[in-house]
Amino acid sequence: MKILGIVAAQNYPRSVTADYLVVAGGGGGAAVNGGGGAGGLRSTVTATGGGGSLETALSLTPGTSYTITVGAGGAGGATILAPSYSGNNSSISGTGITTVTSTGGGAGGIFDAAGTSGGSGGGGGFENKAGGAGTTNQGYAGGGNVSNASGGGGGAGEAGNTDGTGEGGDGVAVSITGSSVSYAGGGGAGSEGSTPGSGGTGGGGNGANRSSVIAATAGTANTGGGGGGGSNLPQTGQSGGSGVVIIRATQAAASTTGSPTYTTSGSYHIYQFNASGSITY
Repeated sequence: MKILGIVAAQNYPRSVTADYLVVAGGGGGAAVNGGGGAGGLRSTVTATGGGGSLETALSLTPGTSYTITVGAGGAGGATILAPSYSGNNSSISGTGITTVTSTGGGAGGIFDAAGTSGGSGGGGGFENKAGGAGTTNQGYAGGGNVSNASGGGGGAGEAGNTDGTGEGGDGVAVSITGSSVSYAGGGGAGSEGSTPGSGGTGGGGNGANRSSVIAATAGTANTGGGGGGGSNLPQTGQSGGSGVVIIRATQAAASTTGSPTYTTSGSYHIYQFNASGSITY
């Protein structure tokens, strides 16, 4: 018996598999003198922070709006006794998925204070203080005080001070856009008389030096780099760089908010959020 009126199945996907990179805002550098820690980094592509395993790709439901939050960098220490601030978290959230959150970078330690824990930890202050701890699978610890020199902020790829006294830890290179780009470098520590610490690769700011009148630099925007540590007035600490969220899939999004940058690479459709927004497939 022939059955008439069979309706063809629609060719709509039941889910969209999406890779991601989520980098939090970097921590601010202290006025005297610890470098800011890099924002935590989580990724399903190429590398993730803290030497951890790659994350699992997301399974997104068509028609569902997913919220993208891009964390701002933490402010640097503006005066000798003023604190610096940790960076803000970045995330992907929505119905049917476990929220992906990267933790803001830790603030650099001021003078006699330890660095703050974060995605990567802030560097320790001048008077024999330890660096802050990093977050598992996101970043490394900040460097501690070494020979009366402050510690560099931790990076996603290594701890602060790994490459020398006061150096910010390097970030990691991620190829989610089709090109290798480094993110989440730690901020370099400031110094009163010796050479200040350089920022880690991946947007870390450089430390200041008072005697040479070298100003600290901020972490690079949309890399999650930590801010450079200051060196007493007027060479104050600088802010961390803002984070970034990048999503790629073999299917183009139906709509977005927040004006992400859209590119393609091979079969992938790539959306880079430099500010908070949303995405719907």
